Amino acid sequence: MNFNEPTLDYAGLSPVIALTVGLCVVLLSAVFKPVRRSAPGLTLLVLATAAGLLIWQWGDPKDLVSGALRIDDLSVAISLIAILTAGFCVLLSIREPATEQAGLGEYHALLLGSVLGMVLLAEAQNLVTFFVAIETLSIPLYILCATNLRREGSLESGLKYLIVGSLGSATLLYGMAFLYGGTASTDFAGIATGIAHKGMLDDPLILVGIAMCAVGLAFKTSIAPFHQWTPDVYEGAPTPITSFMAVATKAAAFAVFVRFFDVALGPQVDEWQPALAVLAAVSIVVGNVGALGQDSLKRLLGYSGIAQAGYMLGGIVVASESGVSALVFYLAAYAFMNLAAFAVIIARERETPFGDDIRAMRGLGAERPLLAWPLTISMLALAGLPATAGFIGKLYLIEALVESDYTWLGVFIAIGTMISLGYYLRVVATMWMRPEGGPATTPAIAGASPEADPIDPEAGKRLYLVGPALLAAAATVFFGVIPQPLVEFAERAGSSLF
Repeated sequence: MNFNEPTLDYAGLSPVIALTVGLCVVLLSAVFKPVRRSAPGLTLLVLATAAGLLIWQWGDPKDLVSGALRIDDLSVAISLIAILTAGFCVLLSIREPATEQAGLGEYHALLLGSVLGMVLLAEAQNLVTFFVAIETLSIPLYILCATNLRREGSLESGLKYLIVGSLGSATLLYGMAFLYGGTASTDFAGIATGIAHKGMLDDPLILVGIAMCAVGLAFKTSIAPFHQWTPDVYEGAPTPITSFMAVATKAAAFAVFVRFFDVALGPQVDEWQPALAVLAAVSIVVGNVGALGQDSLKRLLGYSGIAQAGYMLGGIVVASESGVSALVFYLAAYAFMNLAAFAVIIARERETPFGDDIRAMRGLGAERPLLAWPLTISMLALAGLPATAGFIGKLYLIEALVESDYTWLGVFIAIGTMISLGYYLRVVATMWMRPEGGPATTPAIAGASPEADPIDPEAGKRLYLVGPALLAAAATVFFGVIPQPLVEFAERAGSSLF
């Protein structure tokens, strides 16, 4: 009997190998005292190496590990967004109490573990790989949400995310089992063949499987009505981790969402399109209306993320190259918009007694203009105002929807944008129209929570916070005024799937 060894493309697998090896090195750095404090630097080095290896594979699509993974421009684009977000998270985590309480090495190793899951998820084209990747992504995040051990809200956040995330994963796995039973295949291409042969509506097993997979993915991407965990988890988790979850988790989950529906379920697109369109519309309404009454900025951005997920889902509903391109563009723009906002929130959390409450932003325009401008640009971009990447992204999505005869969903995006002005402009008004030296900037800490972290009056001047905020805001404006480089990047990603 002859043994045929499997063929491994080490060049294609190099980003995954780099992240895996880097994760082990960063974790081991906690053991050796001389390099114990070097975990953030090592993490940035690992992320930069993985990003370089991904760029090396740009334009060279190939199947990996017997077709279980596929590296193409779509997976490279989404992986780069996740790695960029993780790099920002490392900078925003400097002097974060959670890193000391969890351990520098352990904290950053968990972060790399989640990024590894995201890269695998973006490349997955097999149900088994899909599930393994989504759990590799999620399990470190359950722990990271609870790493601020002295805050009850952080521990509650981790527990809630664990329970709801496990429910979503169980639903997803059950749906996968139905799909396998109905199509006799775990590969996305094999599932597409099985569905085309039997017909989705003619086989209840396949229909139930698709519905349960859609529900599981909706949990992961915060799509209403499966969004209930999002505001609570965002509010309770350490803010650097919230910023990472808000962007990177969405990017990776939407990558597999689009690959699953447009590849595995492509033959029956007319059957699932209306259902996803309704979910997108519900998410837009629930997210925007829910954000209107929020005083916590993290909860506000949580509800905003639900609405934004509804906009992004429109790119999948279209089921075309233009839809996927619009989705990738919006995910990249969303990364810059959100990271600018969270960097400012972290700075104000550390220098005022009000945490992430909107009161912490009073007088920010006069007191800290280098923080006020990034947050202003972020809010205007998230609202979709012109001269920002958010405006171009929404325009791109609406154009794709109109071309695919889903004009009514484009109208929902426009209406949601108008509603969102009610809470985004409220934040801007608080920064620029409230007097300097209000309660948020006085030394008295009468309103502080007994579990609040120590206050650093100079946090708003720290380069590791101000720098990322300014950089993300500048990118938001640059790609709003000169969108062509990002458009070409998104179009390359979209064309790789069709």
